[in-house]
Amino acid sequence: MANLDGLYDAIVNGDAPATRGLTEQALGEGVDALALVERHMSPAMAEVGRRFEAGDYFVPELLLSARAMKAGLELVRPVLAAAGAEPAGRVAIGTVEGDLHDIGKNLVSAMLEGAGFEVVDLGVNVKPEVFVEVVRDKNISLLCMSALLTTTMLAMKRVIEALDQAGLRDSVKILVGGAPVTPQFASEIGADGSGVNAVEAVAMTRKVLGLAAA
Repeated sequence: MANLDGLYDAIVNGDAPATRGLTEQALGEGVDALALVERHMSPAMAEVGRRFEAGDYFVPELLLSARAMKAGLELVRPVLAAAGAEPAGRVAIGTVEGDLHDIGKNLVSAMLEGAGFEVVDLGVNVKPEVFVEVVRDKNISLLCMSALLTTTMLAMKRVIEALDQAGLRDSVKILVGGAPVTPQFASEIGADGSGVNAVEAVAMTRKVLGLAAA
């Protein structure tokens, strides 16, 4: 029988091979995929977030746990889709045009997936028209934009302006983040909020989408 406590521990400890193996075993034994996520995998990522906020974990540990979570979700996601399970929301995320940094974006993406959201990762150096296209075509609930450089921050404003011109701004919530991004800047460009790290991004996502805290 699959060791579900071991699955939790594997994610917390950032052990991707163990996470994948235990997830595969659990699914093979008929463990409900949604229960697997809600009772074991998501709580593990929540614990990782708690340790990060407490200063017990740092970015390297977050990255390892995020990779482990992704390894398990790659097996679980198709099963959930086949069963018709609805995600908590559909989120598009990308690093804005001119910026090639992706560590923060990848962490936010993994934490959101761990919290039950479907994530459409657009990658880095994403042009405004690509953000507009995904909001228009993919039924996106929330758009997350990342920038690490002060020189690329204003690209976030151009994306919001492009969404407004396309008549889509009111159909999607927008969060922005990255080292130079402040709540004041987010407000000035018309975003719905900002986050200083991946853990806060999950909390802000729930807040702007009107969802109860996990």
